[in-house]
Amino acid sequence: MFDPLKTKMRVLFYVALAFLVGVGVASGMGWTQDAVATPAISVVPQVPAEAVQPARDLSESFVRVAEVVTPAVVSITTRRVVRATAGDPFRNWFGTPDPEPRGGSGSGFLVSEDGYILTNNHVVEDADAITVQLEDRRTFEATLVGGDPTTDVAVIRVEGSGLPTVSLGDSDGVRVGEWVLAVGNPGFRSAGGPASFNHTVTAGIVSFKGRPLGIIGNELRSDPESEAAAQYAIEDFIQTDAVINPGNSGGPMVNLEGQVIGINSAIASQSGYYQGYGFAIPISLARRVMEDLIEYRAVRRAFLGVQIGPVGPEDAEVYQLPEVSGALVQDITEGTPAEDAGLQPQDVIVAIDDDPVGYSNQLQQLVARKRPGDRVRIAYYRDGERQETEVRLGESPLNETATAAAPERTTRAEERLGIEVVDNSPELARRFQFRIDDGVLISGVTRMGPADRRGVQAGELLVGINRRQVESADEVTELLAEVEPGEIVTLVLANPVTGRQRFTNIRMPE
Repeated sequence: MFDPLKTKMRVLFYVALAFLVGVGVASGMGWTQDAVATPAISVVPQVPAEAVQPARDLSESFVRVAEVVTPAVVSITTRRVVRATAGDPFRNWFGTPDPEPRGGSGSGFLVSEDGYILTNNHVVEDADAITVQLEDRRTFEATLVGGDPTTDVAVIRVEGSGLPTVSLGDSDGVRVGEWVLAVGNPGFRSAGGPASFNHTVTAGIVSFKGRPLGIIGNELRSDPESEAAAQYAIEDFIQTDAVINPGNSGGPMVNLEGQVIGINSAIASQSGYYQGYGFAIPISLARRVMEDLIEYRAVRRAFLGVQIGPVGPEDAEVYQLPEVSGALVQDITEGTPAEDAGLQPQDVIVAIDDDPVGYSNQLQQLVARKRPGDRVRIAYYRDGERQETEVRLGESPLNETATAAAPERTTRAEERLGIEVVDNSPELARRFQFRIDDGVLISGVTRMGPADRRGVQAGELLVGINRRQVESADEVTELLAEVEPGEIVTLVLANPVTGRQRFTNIRMPE
């Protein structure tokens, strides 16, 4: 395959070789006594310090923000129990598939010293267990306070005090072109070892505000149980060119004052990885959702009762609007606050209280930031005239679709550690050509679980726990049950083919 870089390097090599040969020949003939003996050295003038000072100041701002924010950004790993697939060779050999744990990962950030954490709903939704790791590598088991699938915002909590926190800013004041940092803590383990990619900080600018993507509504409509909630989906993303990859979901987007102005949530990509566009949930909306989840364990969404659409140039001409902005009322739901206030189809809503409505998604967000029962002033255009009406907002049935807190369940110690084990046997050893027929076989490892982060792999044999030999899967359960949360357990592992042993130390999750 043609490689332009290799071709260029080859040409440069031959040019340099020819030059050196030429100099050697010339010096032998006495032609270069003066020129080669005293070569002229050109001095390139340095760039004046005042010319690069603005860039240095910006760089120093990035450094300070990263130092302030990263201690409060956490890595989140989850475990979910799903049915094993028919193609799993271990499961097929050992009989009927049993539920097996699956792992997920994402980021989050602490908003209170007593352990409340904001993240994406899709990071923790349907999790049976949630583990949080801080920058200083302290690990906590977290509980799900609640989640809102219509905004993709969730709150989890760990037990602690004096924890590092971030400062929440005002996303309404964010301007296109403003510098922002996207911070995450994906906690990915590198292949073949326990080393991990922890905090990541990327810089970019705000490219757009109020970007609708359709991903939340489409996701809700794809699930029959949550299809009804799709009508309440709010997509008012902040778009940025700062690099955001899947493991950074749930992390904070911050301004140069170190204030959170959004929650990293999505990327526009066909490959699943960053391709130039990242999106964040505005913190002004996320804060309102967070307050409800903490207080009520569900979202209490204010309700107006209008179906709306965007305003285009033709609409502005027909309805005699001063500019192309606002939310066009398509329909009014009977018996709702909008009907009581006298709103009609083809009205164009341009403001709620003193907040202008530039586009339809912005109206959804402004209503969502109010509380049921609040009285608001709505400014709208009808027949070319600006009018106002007062509305007492109702409450939508959204709380019926909110993510409930994870149910309490009894988890075996090996599940908390993130491993599954089955008894080894001479028959199994013959089938898979194992050299060893004792110990127990690790048949599964939860991705991003404690064992996975320490490099434990499915297919290894577990032959010892805390200096005690292991002979059966039941014995693994008994020995690990003796390990208290927060204590370190030593596992002795063996390669079943070579017989080579190794050990690893893992802290038992709390």
